[in-house]
Amino acid sequence: QVQLVESGGGLVQAGGSLRLSCAASGRALSSTMGWFRQAPGKEREFVAAMIWSVSSTYYADSVKGRFTMSRDIAKNTVWLQMNSLKPEDTAVYYCAAGGALAPVAPRNALRYDYWGQGTQVTVSS
Repeated sequence: QVQLVESGGGLVQAGGSLRLSCAASGRALSSTMGWFRQAPGKEREFVAAMIWSVSSTYYADSVKGRFTMSRDIAKNTVWLQMNSLKPEDTAVYYCAAGGALAPVAPRNALRYDYWGQGTQVTVSS
């Protein structure tokens, strides 16, 4: 069993930055870790994923160049640095730990077995 706890969300003006953290407990981080978000009235969407075993990181087109995902194995933590935030980035952000099939489909939420409770990010215009 893995417990994931996100933090770092908040209210920021457009153009600002936030850094989200996801601390894992219970066991070591999965090889594949992901960030997803869900805005009101919309489906959950992929934001970023990292496959540690092959040193690959993936981003949604909407955040590429603005968001950066990183992880610290020793601290069992992943981060999502979000720069140049836009009002359309407003959502609840979730951290997720991938299952065995996550490396072949890191953008697919169904491939993730454990989820955090989410942290709200609100970007004002």
